[in-house]
Amino acid sequence: MELPRNPTREVIIGSVTIGAGHDIAVQSMTATKTHNIDATVGQVKALQEAGADLIRVAVDSKKDAEALVEISKQTGANLSVDLQENYKVAELIAPHVAKLRYNPGHLYHHEREKPWQEKVQYIANVAKENDCAIRVGVNCGSVDPEKLINYDSNDSISPMIESALEHCEFLDSIGFTRYCVSLKDSDPAKVIEVNQRFAAERNDIPLHLGVTEAGIPPDGVIKTRIAFEQLISKGIGDTVRVSLTVPNDRKNEEIEAGRQILSDIASGKVRSVVKFDLDSLNIISCPSCSRVENEAFVDLAMQVKEMTEYAKDYAITIAVMGCRVNGPGETDDADLGLWCAPNFVNLKKGEIALGAYPYDEILTHLKKELDQLIEEKKSEKVG
Repeated sequence: MELPRNPTREVIIGSVTIGAGHDIAVQSMTATKTHNIDATVGQVKALQEAGADLIRVAVDSKKDAEALVEISKQTGANLSVDLQENYKVAELIAPHVAKLRYNPGHLYHHEREKPWQEKVQYIANVAKENDCAIRVGVNCGSVDPEKLINYDSNDSISPMIESALEHCEFLDSIGFTRYCVSLKDSDPAKVIEVNQRFAAERNDIPLHLGVTEAGIPPDGVIKTRIAFEQLISKGIGDTVRVSLTVPNDRKNEEIEAGRQILSDIASGKVRSVVKFDLDSLNIISCPSCSRVENEAFVDLAMQVKEMTEYAKDYAITIAVMGCRVNGPGETDDADLGLWCAPNFVNLKKGEIALGAYPYDEILTHLKKELDQLIEEKKSEKVG
């Protein structure tokens, strides 16, 4: 089946070109500590062997940046770097990568005395000088606060779109057009809506698709499949990432799942008629990546899934996050949220912090809160 494709501009990322009718690129992200050169090189090569077109690496410090130079030399992969708040490391790493990714929300919090336009101008200049592309990555849990105040608290999509459009307009105005955009949420329905609405406004800009914190397979694959089927079948999407919570030695599953979903869509084997059941227990968890501060996070996510099986028929969302970057904000919309620090796990109920507990005690506290929520759900039904 020949799929429709939006008439997006062409964006070159190393040896890969996205947009303008080129094949949809499949990518992943390393989960090793970036400063552990041998481990990261090993994972990059494993992802390359699995068929990754692009591989993202997190760089949060000068030590990470120095390691990336050697990683680039040893792999020759098309590397993308996640800048997070530390956007000035761009000049250290840009000579060694194919793409720089920044999050408008994270950029807001660093050097607040500077206008965001000045920071983006800096990143664009560095990218242009070093033959790099840019990804403007907007995530549901880390939207620019100045955008959030303009909308109802229940509308998480409009602030994301406004932020993305604003950054696109600015990049265009300074003559930098070698960029793509991502708009991600952990809810596949919201991923579909936000990308459709953005594409209706700017169908010339290549889109990176993904369901953030999709979770543990097979649920994480199912959520992602639903979003991709609805978007790609309408011509929306130029590169994809399946974000799964898996151990390091299973990161190749992200590439395999992405390839399989794209192949199935092209063959007409879509499954979206079976909609993701939002009236049942929904566990979201972020993909394992190098920002995870304790590798016990992956085991914890799996333990949460097993322990909460008894609550599968209740419309409750539990979020399990692996680091302080995604944890605080992206657990706010969940009924119960866990975000992992190096030696303890923070437990939340919505936006309310309930406490921090050791890894070997957190499940007990989570179960107590879950049981209470179930009782509240039962009371609602009776009432």
